[in-house]
Amino acid sequence: MSEELQYLNLIKDILEKGTWEEGRNGKTKSIFGNMMRFSLKDGKIPILTTKKTAWKTCLKELLWFIRGKTNNQLLQDQGVHIWDGNSTREFLDSRGLQHYDVNELGAIYGHQWRHFNAKWEGDGHDYTGEGVDQLQQIIDALKDPAQRTSRRLIMTAWNPCQLNEMSLQPCHVLCQFNVHSGDQLSCALFQRSSDELLGSPFNIASYSLLTHLIAKHCGLEAHEFVYFKGNCHIYEDHVEGAQLQITREPYPFPTVSIKEVRENINDYQVDDFILENYQHHEPIKFKMVA
Repeated sequence: MSEELQYLNLIKDILEKGTWEEGRNGKTKSIFGNMMRFSLKDGKIPILTTKKTAWKTCLKELLWFIRGKTNNQLLQDQGVHIWDGNSTREFLDSRGLQHYDVNELGAIYGHQWRHFNAKWEGDGHDYTGEGVDQLQQIIDALKDPAQRTSRRLIMTAWNPCQLNEMSLQPCHVLCQFNVHSGDQLSCALFQRSSDELLGSPFNIASYSLLTHLIAKHCGLEAHEFVYFKGNCHIYEDHVEGAQLQITREPYPFPTVSIKEVRENINDYQVDDFILENYQHHEPIKFKMVA
């Protein structure tokens, strides 16, 4: 059975059983609580196939997180516009961030992953030695056979001390890495808020790519991505596209390989990732809701 059916069945459940709620940014149909599992063995990567997923866009954002970056201009320069709606003058002002320049997103994911709770000084600040480098701590532990089976390999983006310094508070809030059988690396993600049609396909791909990358970097084998969700919702404007997507038959997932092991986790490039056999249905256009 295709693992993608877990996702399609969730969409069906929301459409059939969800309740309509008026939220911060519009009307959504939602349910609370869901879990999915995706194998990463033998290079498999769960990039959804029932609509084309812009996996390179997703990867560029992931590498931006990994490098601790938080300025949207760096993504725009690569043709990535995921964060455009959250970095305008109007949106920043609505969050009380009048002192931020346009495209500055504040103490979001990359800042928390690499400099957790360091005083926010802007994307161009040198944070060396400031805050907690959660990602590097995990990498150091995974490279050490005596530490890699720790049950404390946690990375969190949810920092209550700095939520008001973020243009958008984190949706994918906490992940845990786990090693079993000596070298099998899995990742579990908890996401508080899941935009199922636009966000969820990227979150699945992003954390699966991250797991493959960390496995490669630390001399391990990627095993599984486990996805836990809180509020699972479909925006009112996305219902028609959702109804189309659930009629499509999934294709087998593609595979990914990473060309080489680089010395520093910051040094990996998009061209280091080779995706093979990605067969997919036509794209479905969904409007981004900031």
